[in-house]
Amino acid sequence: MKTLVSLTVLALGCSACAVAPMMIGSAVSKMDMNDVQNLVSRVQKVSDGQRDLTEPEEIALGEGVASNMLGAAPLLQDKRAQRYVNQVGLWLAMQTERADLPWHFAVLDDNEFNAFATPGGYVFITRGLLLSMRNEAELAGVLAHEIAHVLRKHHLQAIKTSNARSALAEAASSFMAQAPVTAKVGQLTPALAKLANAMTEMYTRGLDKNDEYEADRMGVVIAARAGYDPYGLPAVLQSLQTVNPNYPGLALMFKTHPSIASRLDLLAQVMDKPFDAYENQPNGVARFKAQVTMPRLAGK
Repeated sequence: MKTLVSLTVLALGCSACAVAPMMIGSAVSKMDMNDVQNLVSRVQKVSDGQRDLTEPEEIALGEGVASNMLGAAPLLQDKRAQRYVNQVGLWLAMQTERADLPWHFAVLDDNEFNAFATPGGYVFITRGLLLSMRNEAELAGVLAHEIAHVLRKHHLQAIKTSNARSALAEAASSFMAQAPVTAKVGQLTPALAKLANAMTEMYTRGLDKNDEYEADRMGVVIAARAGYDPYGLPAVLQSLQTVNPNYPGLALMFKTHPSIASRLDLLAQVMDKPFDAYENQPNGVARFKAQVTMPRLAGK
């Protein structure tokens, strides 16, 4: 079993790949009109259940969705916190079967309590949720949950639902009506932007509750495999239970996720005995407190 000492080695060895803020949109901007048309066509076929996206297509689409997300909330301007979250996230991702994805982890400057991932390995956590945590094991638990969504391609599977098919068909129709031009660096072509918009709508509805339960189960395993106390994720959920349910910062999470009580109940069943041997693994409290020092947003 690897320990958190390895995370320190990773932090020193991967400082260049963990620099934040990340550059989202650069790879997508290199796609020409034919590339975008092909991607739209292929995603239509995915929505019709004819084929799966290739990994490069998954990454490109995920980058477009991530770019949209950044339009709603900017990256936190705190290089130390960004680098730290990237290092923890990359270490977790290295313990999985998709370690070779170009993973990116970032903190959004938003006081809501939320975290989400897009296809291809883009994972975000809000400033509000990060500041509600007490140690690195809790951070690892939340990031591992989001990593699990990418591993199981939950959002790509959701494309095949009727609502997503309708939105994607509309995006493709719009594309055919107005041919796109190659975007400038850091921007999306119009067609890919429409496609990313269609997928972004999925984040306001949330995934199937069984996808969330699966991500919880996988998340605690990934955290344990990385050398963390696996009870970090349940601890975060328990903390959220104590927050006033009328607090606006929890509205989206409550809307897009199953109830916290149901998630805790199912985790308790999974973790009852098998995880007892791992509960004394490090929680990284000292390092977390040293790296996460930003204040809350004014007026929140």
